[in-house]
Amino acid sequence: MANNIKVIIQARTGSTRFPGKVLKELCGKPILWHVWNRICYSKKVDDIIIATTILPEDDSIQAFCEEYNIPFYRGSSDDVLSRYYEAAKKYNADTIIRVTADCPVIDPTVIDHLIYSYLSEKVDYMSNGMVRTFPRGLDAEIFSFEILEHVFNKAKHDYEREHVTPYIYRHPELFSLKNFLNTDDLSFHRWTVDTEEDFALIKFIYDALYHKKEIFLLEDILKLFAENPDLIKINQHVEQKKLGE
Repeated sequence: MANNIKVIIQARTGSTRFPGKVLKELCGKPILWHVWNRICYSKKVDDIIIATTILPEDDSIQAFCEEYNIPFYRGSSDDVLSRYYEAAKKYNADTIIRVTADCPVIDPTVIDHLIYSYLSEKVDYMSNGMVRTFPRGLDAEIFSFEILEHVFNKAKHDYEREHVTPYIYRHPELFSLKNFLNTDDLSFHRWTVDTEEDFALIKFIYDALYHKKEIFLLEDILKLFAENPDLIKINQHVEQKKLGE
């Protein structure tokens, strides 16, 4: 199970609140590049795949992948579960980490700790999002291809197909689940990009940290917030969309 760990980044240009966000630039590079580049610094991930849609609007994501020589798969826009399954099958993933493309401060050390914990605990599914203690934007889920294949065959509801993993954590009687907890509750921080306000905050973070330390980590951002306590106000009013919205 541990010999072929692949991150699949879910990416599309369509967004109801902030269209084209994944290709918006931070310090001269698209958000999607930063997500990919940061995960490249993981010590435990074997490969990174971008899973986008077959919609013409996402030709730009394919072009991006080709420019940077990143493996990609194009599949259903609505049935994201099938997109993940087919991408994992195409690239022979044994263990899959699910990340979304709107998380440009994803922390490779958090991913590595998640992988270590998952392999040590020997559970079917582990996430740092079932009970939130990490900032939103550092989200990651990990599971085996066998579990993904089971869910692909069994999940019937639209929201289960669109959001990939709800079938797993809605059926704790079928799967062993484990939440990956941070030592401190930092869930009040919002470091994902769904709106212009979110982007303004992330741009401030990048402008302050990126040129000093390309792969800045969770503790670096927390230090920046301690030095600039009003930062949290930039997007604290933004509500996270519920599953199915």
